[in-house]
Amino acid sequence: MLWSLIRSQLRPYAGAVAAIVVLQFVSTLTTLYLPSLNGRIIDDGVAVGDTGEILRLGAIMLAVSLVNILATVAIARNAAATSASMARDLRGEVFGSVTGFSAQELSRFGPPTLISRNTNDVQQVQLVVNMGLMFMVSIPIMMIGGIIMALREDVGLSWLVAVAVPLLGVIVGSIVYRMLPWFRRMQESVDTVNRILREQITGIRVVRAFVREDFEERRFDAANTTYTGTAVAVGKLFSRVFPLVMLVFNAATVAVWWFGAKRVDTGAMEVGALTAFMQYLMQILMSVMFGTMMSMMIPRAAVSAGRITEVLETRSTVLDTGEPLAIPDGPLAVEFRSVDFAYPGAEQPVLCGVSFIAEPGRTTAIIGSTGAGKSTLIGLVPRLYDVTAGSVLLGGVEVRDAALADLWRHIGLVPQKPFLFSGTVASNLRYGDPDATDEDLWGALRVAQAEDFVAAMPGGLDAPISQGGTNVSGGQRQRLAIARALVRRPEVYLFDDAFSALDVATDARLREALRPHTTAATVIVVAQRVSSIIDADQIIVLEDGRVVGRGRHTDLLEMCETYAEIVASQTLEAVQP
Repeated sequence: MLWSLIRSQLRPYAGAVAAIVVLQFVSTLTTLYLPSLNGRIIDDGVAVGDTGEILRLGAIMLAVSLVNILATVAIARNAAATSASMARDLRGEVFGSVTGFSAQELSRFGPPTLISRNTNDVQQVQLVVNMGLMFMVSIPIMMIGGIIMALREDVGLSWLVAVAVPLLGVIVGSIVYRMLPWFRRMQESVDTVNRILREQITGIRVVRAFVREDFEERRFDAANTTYTGTAVAVGKLFSRVFPLVMLVFNAATVAVWWFGAKRVDTGAMEVGALTAFMQYLMQILMSVMFGTMMSMMIPRAAVSAGRITEVLETRSTVLDTGEPLAIPDGPLAVEFRSVDFAYPGAEQPVLCGVSFIAEPGRTTAIIGSTGAGKSTLIGLVPRLYDVTAGSVLLGGVEVRDAALADLWRHIGLVPQKPFLFSGTVASNLRYGDPDATDEDLWGALRVAQAEDFVAAMPGGLDAPISQGGTNVSGGQRQRLAIARALVRRPEVYLFDDAFSALDVATDARLREALRPHTTAATVIVVAQRVSSIIDADQIIVLEDGRVVGRGRHTDLLEMCETYAEIVASQTLEAVQP
């Protein structure tokens, strides 16, 4: 899986990879040629006192070394640039896949693991690619070429190579095999640490409100200790590699000098040849050491590649149809026809047989107890989920038969938990319409009852907004989210409990200002507070995922027991001291 991922990602950089391969050939061949030149200087120059031969061979050796240096520098630069570019593209692909996920896939993976897969896991693959581009050709050529050149110098010492190289291979292979499961646990531990840290940061107010700092610290310490234990286990295995490699390395060196000296003493071998053989053995063992480094990185990168591939191969359950139907422009009705919906793996459906029509120029409100399926119902219109049975129509077109981009351009959604992006007030509002003028923005703020506090902020429309809108209150965040939807001027407005953080007076003013702004639009409002929907043209009452009441406020008080109970409970709360 690792190699297939790398191969597919490096395909656009085939030219750069080919250049690196050529440079590696040049660098490796020059490296293999240098010990032979050194041996000839000793045997042909120093031994006979031929200064001219020493200078001639020395000049060749200097030129070869210069070519080797230039090739090595070029390899390092190109390898770093190519691996970084590949990582950039891979992060872009993962991000593109995630942005195409429906709410179902996002819930299955979870934000913490998606973040770590797009950062830590991609980085592991990048490191392997960088090392591979630098040594993928030189290591095998250095090993094979070094053996051949060593045999040219002296066959009698070749048994040392035949013993040292396989021994190193067995040592490294056995340790790498034991590392693979630990690397998988390490990446899973990273996910756990990220998840707990993210929960604690986003839920810090809840943690402090319930004085649970000690509990959260213990929970994080447990996850952190697990990650540390895994890293220590990997480190212990890793720490065995280089001492064993160096033991073989030094033992081979001693053996070469010991047995080589005897061969020189008997005249079977010259001093220059022994020196060259020693250098070739060093090159062979050094290539094995670099291969060892690569081997240490490959198992973890293989785990990371599997996690990345899982994201890339996951297909959204909400997909564009092959031949989409165009949604007509103009006022659009939203119709639910016998809609059922169940979350994957759930024993009971969330919605059962829901049918109603939300008409243009009218406000349709949805109310019900907690868990009745209100937010799920409204999420079916923009296809955050797809219905299990039945159909949802927009302007007479089944939403699954329309192109997603076409569907979304007709809808303005204000979610239950409004989210603001880091930037300014203006940049957040222009998410609704990038071409909106400042006058358009102020007009939307005026309707959303946000004009006063935005005007009071330093910079007005250019006032900074922190990530998530943490530098404004909950009510201000809701009003800015409403203004963002108003800037878009869609044919359908979906307000998912979008007035819950507003006081009664602000809520009333906003609804009054909103009415003339949405005269031709279809408005669907999910609400917990009866006062927010009392003037709605149609109220849909949900209970356990079923429609148990439909009509205006006064009619439902008489006809729908569930609605009457909701009104009575809120009235009782209002009059209690």
